[in-house]
Amino acid sequence: MHPTRKAALTAIALLAVATAGCEPGAASTTTHRTSAKPGCPTVVSRAKQAVKKAEAVDAPWKGPTTGPEAAGHGKSVVFIAHDLSNPGPAGVAQGVREAAALLRWSARTLNGQGTPEGYRSAFKKALALKPDGIAIAGFDPGSVADEIKEAKAAGIPVIGWHSAPTPGPDGSPDLFTNVTTRVEDVAKISADWIIARSGGRAGVVLFTDGTVPFAKHKSDLIKKELATCSDVKLLSYRNIPIPEVNKRAIGEVRSLLSRFGDKWTYSAAINDLYFRHTAAALRAAGKDGAGAPFNIGAGDGDPSAFERVNGERFQAATVPEPLTEQGWQIADEFNRAFADKPASGYVPSVHITTAANSGGALSWDSEGYRQAYRKIWGK
Repeated sequence: MHPTRKAALTAIALLAVATAGCEPGAASTTTHRTSAKPGCPTVVSRAKQAVKKAEAVDAPWKGPTTGPEAAGHGKSVVFIAHDLSNPGPAGVAQGVREAAALLRWSARTLNGQGTPEGYRSAFKKALALKPDGIAIAGFDPGSVADEIKEAKAAGIPVIGWHSAPTPGPDGSPDLFTNVTTRVEDVAKISADWIIARSGGRAGVVLFTDGTVPFAKHKSDLIKKELATCSDVKLLSYRNIPIPEVNKRAIGEVRSLLSRFGDKWTYSAAINDLYFRHTAAALRAAGKDGAGAPFNIGAGDGDPSAFERVNGERFQAATVPEPLTEQGWQIADEFNRAFADKPASGYVPSVHITTAANSGGALSWDSEGYRQAYRKIWGK
């Protein structure tokens, strides 16, 4: 077992002793309590069970163990990120580069700069490089539909990361595969964490990026799951495009605190980046980093998010994508495409990281994925 997971198991055991008599599912931090019973006891019970399962720290490899050997040296791939200020795509790009180095491929990263114009410009630049494969990360493939058709006509497979609503191949426009956890699972467990931790009573602010269909779909699903508990109130559903978060965060937080005050007890966002920027505003307002509002990032889990969670600094939890692992998966999917084989079909399971179970780690990946892919590739 990875040493950080051993540490996490020890931390959980000690915390269980220290919190004997507390409500189940409240191990990560002190549960928000009220003398009144929640209006959704059945939902709370189910949510606590789901959260307990998602907080488990053992993560043996459940991905592919067979596939084509590595393609010959000299392959080239281009990775187009939604915006390199977004640590999710940046983390996956790092994984792609790491795997490509092992395979002796070249890997180049381009910045889409968070706009449809930027995505198209970057994709045209990628096509001009005449690569063997192109990956797009964190933006709607429909915004580059013509460029994807051009890539297909040139025999260049296109792989998505968080680009289509579901994992696996997608035909509109044509992606060889889309690498992601299931957005339904991520959204549901994020909402369940709020329901479970609050004991079914919470005032929630939900942050999304309405310009990215994948992100909007995720936040709509979070909203739907929160609504299953009648005493969980959605105070505000804020649309802040990711490239604008750093500029708008302080004003948004001030406005929310002015409107809702202490009624704002929980937040969820479509990824952790929102809490990087809202933390300063909450601190300036005199809020305690380990207190309300308790914030959960529904995706990505970059190192800075882990640092906030570990230090209980204005983020209580994250539902991390295995970013580096998914970079390796993208390399493996390209290798399958190059060998004219189908996509692997692998979908990582969801996990919740809190200060109680992180073991001080700064990332989350399955155990043994590098060894598994090396064995498949003959490396």
